[in-house]
Order: sequence, then C-alpha cells, then structure tokens
Amino acid sequence: MRFLAILLTTALFAQQATAEGEPAGEFDYYVMALSWSPNWCELEGDAKNSPQCDTREDHGWILHGLWPQFHQGWPSYCRTVERNPSRSQTNEMADIMGTSGLAWHQWKKHGTCSGLSASAYYALSREAYGTINRPEIFRKLDKTVRLPASLIEEAFLKANPDHSKDSVTITCKQGHIQETRICLSKDLSPVPCGRDVIKDCTLNDALFTPVR
Repeated sequence: MRFLAILLTTALFAQQATAEGEPAGEFDYYVMALSWSPNWCELEGDAKNSPQCDTREDHGWILHGLWPQFHQGWPSYCRTVERNPSRSQTNEMADIMGTSGLAWHQWKKHGTCSGLSASAYYALSREAYGTINRPEIFRKLDKTVRLPASLIEEAFLKANPDHSKDSVTITCKQGHIQETRICLSKDLSPVPCGRDVIKDCTLNDALFTPVR
C-alpha cells in the first residue's frame, strides 16, 4: 500500500509539473526566458547551421520565449480556437528571437496557452522583451571567460532595479551560462517566481562566450 501511495504521488506530481492540452488562458504568471545567443551557438546552433549564429546578426540576449506558468508547473500545447501565425508574423519576430522557427515553436508550445491570438501573443512577447534592460557589459567581452552565474543575476538586477532576486533566475547548460529567466505578471509587472522556477545555477566558473 505504501509503495502504491508513493507511485500515485509521483505520477500526480509529474502531471502537475507539465500539463499538455490544457484550456488556453488558464495560468498564473509568465516566465520570460532570455537566452545568451553566443553560448547557444557554441553548444547547439553552429552544428545546426542556424541563421541565428551568423556573425552578421550580432545577437546577444535573445528572447527564447514568454511562457505561461502555474505556481507549480506549466501548461503546454493548449487547446485554443486561435489561428496559427502566418509566415510573415513569425518572420517578424526573428529580430529578437533569432529565427522564425523559434517563434513558431514558441507559439505552438506556449503561446497557445496564453489565451491570446498569435499576433497579440507576439506583441506581448515583444513588449515584455522591451521592458528589460539587458546589461551592455556582456557585449563588451572580446574572449570567452569563466564567471560566477550569480554575477549575471547581479548585473540584471542592477540594470532593472524594479526586480528582485525572487523574480530573476539564471540557468546553465553543459557548464555554460544558458538563460536569464524573469517572472512577470500578466500585465508584465515583476512577480516572485514559483519554487520550481527559482533554481539558480550555482556554478562559479560558468563559460560565457562573447558576441562574435
């Protein structure tokens, strides 16, 4: 009986952590993920020959996505009556998202859960991106460095004094700084991140690749 109870609890938690096919518009807050493009290109993008990694693009912090979130877990691939975005709509997001393909994927997985039309979701995503000051100091690097992940958080908090430590978190991947994730209300005000989001990278020597 005890084993069965543990199994059921584990299964319930897994369902709560990520739910697919939920009704659109039912969520608590947004997580905006800003990806450091040079690190993504170092780890994945160059191998994929992604246009995002073309040196002429000069990408730094790009918008990975604006994700509807529950206080515990998140919805994805929600049921919505809204039409999918057109090719021109996804192309128009490439300047801040790197590629139109990412814009399309973010709509399908996350935008459908916002309860918004595709055009409104992209407009809100662009507005959210514009509310955050991205520290210029990271664009001044001329070589790959190792630094504490906490330094990235401190730089974002200094550049965005309306935010606090409980609304900003830094993630790492394969020893590299990956993303800055910022928690926002539905009207894009700073809010505390849920416990499953506010898990900072603890590396003291994370790799950080410069803009090429």
